[in-house]
Amino acid sequence: MGKPRVTPTVHLNGSDGRTLAEGYRRAADSIRRAIEIHGESAPHGRDYYPQGDDAYYAAAREHGERFDRLRAVMAELVDLWERVDAQVRP
Repeated sequence: MGKPRVTPTVHLNGSDGRTLAEGYRRAADSIRRAIEIHGESAPHGRDYYPQGDDAYYAAAREHGERFDRLRAVMAELVDLWERVDAQVRP
């Protein structure tokens, strides 16, 4: 999975574990939706050809890099959700 994450410890004096886990889950779901929407805005060559031969390829590369960053954040949130959820499961 990547670098270790500092995970909240669920205890009586801290945040409610279920609420905390649900927050991570909802944030991950929001990013999953952002990834879907981002896919709908894929670069098209006709939007870039006036800028020269390399513009479309640069835009496509940048588009993919944004996907990578979104997926990385989503993976971190899912990991945190699962770690916190494991502490509150009966």
